[in-house]
Amino acid sequence: MSYSGGVTSASALPRPCSIARTLDIVGEKWALLAIREVFLGNRRFDEMVRQTGAPRDTLAARLRTLTAAGIMERRQYSEHPARYEYRLTQAGLDLHPVILTLMRWGDRHLAGPEGPPLVVEHSCGHRLIAQVSCEACGQPVEPGQARPLIRV
Repeated sequence: MSYSGGVTSASALPRPCSIARTLDIVGEKWALLAIREVFLGNRRFDEMVRQTGAPRDTLAARLRTLTAAGIMERRQYSEHPARYEYRLTQAGLDLHPVILTLMRWGDRHLAGPEGPPLVVEHSCGHRLIAQVSCEACGQPVEPGQARPLIRV
């Protein structure tokens, strides 16, 4: 007697997750650094290469992925020679808190004795330190103050 059933254990199926889907697009180092550069105002390829240290072919591939995913759009700024810059779409702009929160983590856990390599100032004139807060009540969200609600 042989068994050829198609039963899969529940533990073999990955949890449906927006984080995993997002990481499929932006979860590679050069992709996030390209997004960071556009947020900092460096929209041109050569400047991104200089500021990130990314290999040209790798950065070009990441920019194609980000453009295809609707995170960035490519706009021509010169005809002769043809030159392009990258702009964030609304989906890309929505990654701003992610970039700021990653920077906060790195500043807190990886900065040396000289401090963070980059400080961002808010329009109010004070140093910007990212914080996650509840959209409904405005209170900061700390670990243990949120719980997952599983959709059935």
